[in-house]
Amino acid sequence: MGFKCGLVGMPNVGKSSIFNLLTQQSIPANNYPFCTIDPNIAYVEVPDKRLTYLATINNSKNIINASIEFVDIAGLIKGASKGEGLGNEFLSHINSTDVIAHVVRFFKDKEIIHVKGECNPIDDFHDINLELILSDLNTVQKYYERFKKSKTDHKEKSLILDELNSLINHLSNDKFASSFKYTDRLNTLTDLKLLTKKPMFIIANINEGTHKDDIDNFLSSLNSKIQSVSVNVKLEQEILSLNTEDQKEFLDEIGETESALSRIIKTGYELLGLKTFFTSGEKETKAWAAKKDFNASDCSGIIHSDIKKGFIRAETVSYNDYIKHNGEQGSKSNGAWRQEGKDYIVQEGDVVYFRFNL
Repeated sequence: MGFKCGLVGMPNVGKSSIFNLLTQQSIPANNYPFCTIDPNIAYVEVPDKRLTYLATINNSKNIINASIEFVDIAGLIKGASKGEGLGNEFLSHINSTDVIAHVVRFFKDKEIIHVKGECNPIDDFHDINLELILSDLNTVQKYYERFKKSKTDHKEKSLILDELNSLINHLSNDKFASSFKYTDRLNTLTDLKLLTKKPMFIIANINEGTHKDDIDNFLSSLNSKIQSVSVNVKLEQEILSLNTEDQKEFLDEIGETESALSRIIKTGYELLGLKTFFTSGEKETKAWAAKKDFNASDCSGIIHSDIKKGFIRAETVSYNDYIKHNGEQGSKSNGAWRQEGKDYIVQEGDVVYFRFNL
């Protein structure tokens, strides 16, 4: 389990260039609108130094990182929800993602055309968001009509229809579904999938000519707080060409502690409420991503449904204690090794051994 991140934005804002940077691929990133038609997909390992230390202690033959799936979705334009540009087909590609990375163009380059003639980050951002809202509005209106005709308990049906109507009014006021106060009744409608209910963050695509004030003014103009990650593609490519030690030195010089990939992954994990736990042995050391509220039983099911079915207990120790005491035996000798039941909430960095019987 990781997460699927969709890159959305206007045409020619640099989505494909950022996709190439993050995934180390070389898909076309040409200077014309709709260069990307079919969505490009790539899996990227989540960097985690803890895996190396665990693998060293256990002489693991393999190290397996958690992974992120990035999807480069074709550029959207004003009117996409009505079929303009590449239309609704590409709005549907966003539906399969867990989190939306909205790429906004801040870089200044007269050689790279803009579909509206000039670059205006605020207008671009609002144009795309409006298309997402209009797409959701259309979805909820159709759902309302279908549900109205369905055979459902009269009392419950009336309440749900009222709440759907409130959601329609909310979207009609150009508001995201994520800011709507959902009831338990609406949350049970799992087939009602809305784009603006997904977590979103901004990737500010910058270059040397971009001023920090440009981004600060943009963010302060928004009605709601939204996280952002600034990415200078050219600079990041230079960093990737360096060895590990030189990369750290370069990042220190520009006032960063992590690469763009690490910052984007961290933002995605935070928005989706994910944590990492580990399994480690001679065969392999592996990182697993799980929801923060997942208990031991839930986490065992991520590894395999049979483990969850036959769950007996979780033998666990914190990562820091595992390293401090040099593995399983040292952790047991020093009282750091614990036996937990299925309701134990697995903590960030826990090293877990699941005991089960079928």
